[in-house]
Amino acid sequence: MGVTDILSRKSGVIVGEDVKKLFQYAQEKVFAVPAINVTSSSTVVASLEAARDAKSPIILQVSQGGAAYFAGKGVSNDGQKASIVGAVAAAEYIRAVAPAYGIPVVLHSDHCAKKLLPWLDGMLDADEAYFKQHKEPLFSSHMIDLSEEEVEWNISTTAKYLERARPMSQWLEMEIGITGGEEDGVNNESVENNALYTQPEDILNIYNRLSKISPYFSIAAGFGNTHGVYSPGNVKLHPELLSKHQDYVAEKIGSKDKKPVFFVFHGGSGSSKQEFKEAISYGVVKVNLDTDMQYAYLQGIRDYMSNKKDYIQTQVGNPDGKDKPNKKFYDPRVWVREGEKTMSARTKEALDDFATAGQL
Repeated sequence: MGVTDILSRKSGVIVGEDVKKLFQYAQEKVFAVPAINVTSSSTVVASLEAARDAKSPIILQVSQGGAAYFAGKGVSNDGQKASIVGAVAAAEYIRAVAPAYGIPVVLHSDHCAKKLLPWLDGMLDADEAYFKQHKEPLFSSHMIDLSEEEVEWNISTTAKYLERARPMSQWLEMEIGITGGEEDGVNNESVENNALYTQPEDILNIYNRLSKISPYFSIAAGFGNTHGVYSPGNVKLHPELLSKHQDYVAEKIGSKDKKPVFFVFHGGSGSSKQEFKEAISYGVVKVNLDTDMQYAYLQGIRDYMSNKKDYIQTQVGNPDGKDKPNKKFYDPRVWVREGEKTMSARTKEALDDFATAGQL
């Protein structure tokens, strides 16, 4: 028995009930699915290759800035135009190539703060248009992150968006409790540490409000998470809080399920394997990875340029001879591929760490 045995769609982008089945299976078998931020076709294929070779499901996600980059830095982002166009382009590309890799893929959009809601609105417009034609949304899921806002406004606004997603059986991820650090233009480096820890009453409130609308939602709860990589000791992770949240919700709703909440782990870069393992044991089904992947992609290109520096100074002439052509060294398909290889290796490491490898 594996993931593909429980899914109606065995490969390519999965949606609706299949996403829920994947996350339920992950909780049952105690693994989480890495969510890799992608910004180009190159980072997409690096992630897909790793998941295919590890026989694993994968989540591919675009941030607002990453989506704008996918459209092209020369496109104006007034009114989130570039971010909407780029997100749709990324989604269409992933939908086109994912089946070739033979694995199930969750297609997701990352953090959407209050100021970025026009971006989410534009993606939902594209989802609804796609749904009319294909009977499923373009994206498997979206994330709305109103954690910087007042709690009641956060929950009520999230509920409105879940209402919009419900007819498409689309998954929605929300955040309660601030993730520290900085990512994609959202800077929470100066928040007080106590703001990084979500309270169980908030988790119960969210569960009760959203479950009346749709079963397709997950919660990114704060337990000391921090975006980026920082010196150790600044913020203490407390994954055991997730266990307490699960117990509290299960008791209050009278659930026999010991893990009624689907949790998401944000700000995981630099966390220990034990911290990941513990959080996953408490019902985390998705772990975001961005910072580590950016560095991994750089490593391959950096090392190639360093090793081949004498072959890329001019188009003709290198240590092998002054008339020797250098095209095979400076061809972007060669050195970009080196970045794909190192990013893919880092993705494979995450698949092993989160026990996702071999789950198909």
